[in-house]
Amino acid sequence: MTTEATSSISNKRATSALQMGPRKKASSSDPLISHGRHFGRTVFALCNYPSLLTNGILRLEQMEETPLEDFSAEEQREHRVFEQLLDSYPGLLERLRNGSEEEILHVGELIGKGAAGARGDDTKSLKSAILDWISLKGDPIQPPLHRNSKIDRGFNHRLTGSLLCPAGLDWDDEETRENLRSGEISVCGDQWPIFLYASSIYDAEDPWCGLLRSRLLTCAYKHVFTSPSSVDKDPKATRSGNARLHGMNCVTTASIAYIATQVRFALSSSSVFSRTDTSTDSETFYHSLLDLFEDPDETKEVADLLTWWNRQVFPTSSAAKRPISANSALSKIRIKRLAAKHAADSNVAVGSS
Repeated sequence: MTTEATSSISNKRATSALQMGPRKKASSSDPLISHGRHFGRTVFALCNYPSLLTNGILRLEQMEETPLEDFSAEEQREHRVFEQLLDSYPGLLERLRNGSEEEILHVGELIGKGAAGARGDDTKSLKSAILDWISLKGDPIQPPLHRNSKIDRGFNHRLTGSLLCPAGLDWDDEETRENLRSGEISVCGDQWPIFLYASSIYDAEDPWCGLLRSRLLTCAYKHVFTSPSSVDKDPKATRSGNARLHGMNCVTTASIAYIATQVRFALSSSSVFSRTDTSTDSETFYHSLLDLFEDPDETKEVADLLTWWNRQVFPTSSAAKRPISANSALSKIRIKRLAAKHAADSNVAVGSS
């Protein structure tokens, strides 16, 4: 990259790339658009991709003299996302390093177009589908909720309100309901709704218990990643839909956060997914889940969560396999076979000495 291009890019670097940028149209068709759809769903959803690329290229040069650990926490996260993007698309780094500033921005716009398109498609499809999962089959929602309008959702309706109620608050308390509806109680993005928990049960003494293991989340995940028809069926060895299209055979933490963000928005009364929408505060919510997943102190819990998710969505993948029970016949067969192999190896070693 030329000095002039680097200088020009440096002057444009003003905001974090891990925030949604202004909407732009990319007219050209390119495989990067398809890649952007999957990357946004599974690695980082709410991202300004032109800034991500320009910042990342500059940071690579700076890291020749300054280790990544010396950058801010936000820049470190941004660079991890940048590296994941490079790893997921062979030849991208070379294309960026050899390209002009305009080429880098164009590549970012193509990836961003894909990510935004996927997000818009999922928002549209979940808007209607969510109503099929929030009540028992054969039990109509009362009062009825409209599939094409969201004005009566959110805290305006007893059912969606009960699911969006922040964990720790009592939706059955009339005063709490009224304060949530009126806005007297303001709900920030990092106040997680009860629908994230299995059976909507929150244990204040053990807040990890059931977290992100609700049926509503798994239904939405299958709807987006495997296929809408897979939601009510038992998982099978074959995969279809977006996961199969992109060779996806295991769940990512970012994809869980993405689906949780989409479900939360689908239940809300907001009509347009926007970074400036303070009522849903979707970006804060999404980032708060990523913060949890990336916390080194939560490694074991996150690993257990991923294993659980893989059993729900990709049960035949290696990521979903349970360890063999210690006292099972299979474990004893393998122990005996291993012992016999060690004995044979020892005899060979003695004979050759």
